[in-house]
Amino acid sequence: MEKSSPVIVTRPEHGISRKLMNPNALRVLYRLKDNGFAGYLVGGCVRDLLLGREPKDFDVVTSATPNEVKRMFRNCRLIGRRFRLAHLHYGDEIIEVATFRSQAADEPEPEQAPEAKPQAAHKTEHRQRHPRSLKDDDGMVLRDNVFGTPEEDALRRDFTVNALLYNIVDFSIIDYTNGLADLNAGLIRTIGDPDVRFREDPVRMLRAVRFAALLGFSIEKQTYTELVAAAATIVRAAPARLYEEMLKLFLCGEAARCCDLLQRTGLFAALFPHFSCWLCTERDDIPHTRFGQMLGYVDSRIQQGDKVSPPLLLALLFGEYIDEKTERFRRQGLPWQQSFDVAVAEFMGETCPTVMIMNRVGLGLRDIISQQSRLNKIPGRRPDSFIARKDFNDIIEYCRITRGDRTDVASRLEWWTAQAKQQPVPLSPPDTSEKDTATQRKKKRRRRRRNPKAQEAS
Repeated sequence: MEKSSPVIVTRPEHGISRKLMNPNALRVLYRLKDNGFAGYLVGGCVRDLLLGREPKDFDVVTSATPNEVKRMFRNCRLIGRRFRLAHLHYGDEIIEVATFRSQAADEPEPEQAPEAKPQAAHKTEHRQRHPRSLKDDDGMVLRDNVFGTPEEDALRRDFTVNALLYNIVDFSIIDYTNGLADLNAGLIRTIGDPDVRFREDPVRMLRAVRFAALLGFSIEKQTYTELVAAAATIVRAAPARLYEEMLKLFLCGEAARCCDLLQRTGLFAALFPHFSCWLCTERDDIPHTRFGQMLGYVDSRIQQGDKVSPPLLLALLFGEYIDEKTERFRRQGLPWQQSFDVAVAEFMGETCPTVMIMNRVGLGLRDIISQQSRLNKIPGRRPDSFIARKDFNDIIEYCRITRGDRTDVASRLEWWTAQAKQQPVPLSPPDTSEKDTATQRKKKRRRRRRNPKAQEAS
């Protein structure tokens, strides 16, 4: 996209009040301003404020480098290698601060001077800095730390509606990418050539789906066409990053809409090839409908302000698939527990090469499903220890959602829920940190005695 004069919307025209903004984000902007640096709110927070939605995060972009930000804020932690960022910690809240960046070509590797000696060349090789900008052979950005101007930073972002800036100096909205027009039209459009943008970062395809579903927008025609064409390349992204994006998709409150878009664009089959194939088949001439029902349940929970843990989410979405795998191993003669463990291991083996599910989440998924049989034993052995499990509520919730319509199951769930309410709340241990500190302060360091034999020998 060619550079052009920005559209500037003044404070009376856009109507966004600072009362709607995060006070810590405003504190950061004013500190940057007082120290002579430019600072803007950017991205989703500006978009959501213009749409009348409550932003989840407030991100700041500035002319200050990460090291300059760190010198200004004692609560700053620098993170990231691909994108060097500053995280400012205010209690449990983090304000992310990024430096203006520029779209730059790959930097050439520094050449060794011809007169350099081999030994000096060896030392230089170990001291050689990493390039600030780097792409792989397919055009995916591996490193992007070339600093630029506000306009260059806006033009390198993913979608036009996410490139709007809020200027703390005069409280205006600055638009370099026609994002305001797309916001009013309800369109998700890449900045520049969508083919290039998706090759630079395949995760942008998932972000396009999430924003379209969450905001009720449509994906612009050319952007959608290139997304469908590039859907299979989503596997080029890091598996751990795809796991994080999967959680955002399924826990955004519009999981059913997200999944529909994922399936229509081919992204779902690329992310979960085995599960997608199973989902398209029928069992005893009955289609697999539970997956869609679970998406609807998760959406209702999120929209009501409740939380769904990642293990429970995966158990709800993939539980039926794992149950059928377990039955297949049971028919081969394996006992139930062994069949179930092998089924979970097979599911993780299919999924993790593309979407890296964390090990503790996989174990939580396994426990939620395997502990369902424990609910059938009333009271069973050591019911108190079972109720004290950290995942007890998830175990109850999974049973309630998948089998709670049965009268016998509902009565057992009522019994366990009543027992859980009767359990005393464990008291937190007394705070002994001050006492321990005082003890350490009083404790004197003993002088170490030397070995007499060693002294005589010397």
